[in-house]
Amino acid sequence: MDAATRKRQSRRRRHQRIRKRIRGTAETPRLNVYRSNTNIYAQLIDDVAGHTLVAASSLEADVTTGDDGKVGVASQVGALVGQRALDAGITEAVFDRGGNRYAGRVRALAEAARDAGLNL
Repeated sequence: MDAATRKRQSRRRRHQRIRKRIRGTAETPRLNVYRSNTNIYAQLIDDVAGHTLVAASSLEADVTTGDDGKVGVASQVGALVGQRALDAGITEAVFDRGGNRYAGRVRALAEAARDAGLNL
């Protein structure tokens, strides 16, 4: 098994451990974060109904690359998902870091969502 496969499997196992304890509802959906090498995605998910309520990603036209690089883009995505959540009437969410460390881009996205008014 090469290093990339081992790393991917380790992240999946961490995510499964997290998901055993975290469950999103319509009142407090799960803020799921997926981080690839180039992009970052965020979704507010109602696990009971199995629906995505709000989504945002770095692929959207509203998100631009600035001087801050990937961390700045993650902050923009967090602010965007936070604003869309408030527009949808969602004020609280449970944070699901997706097996990633709470640092860098994942942390920037979460803090930007909090600054936008989403209570994590």
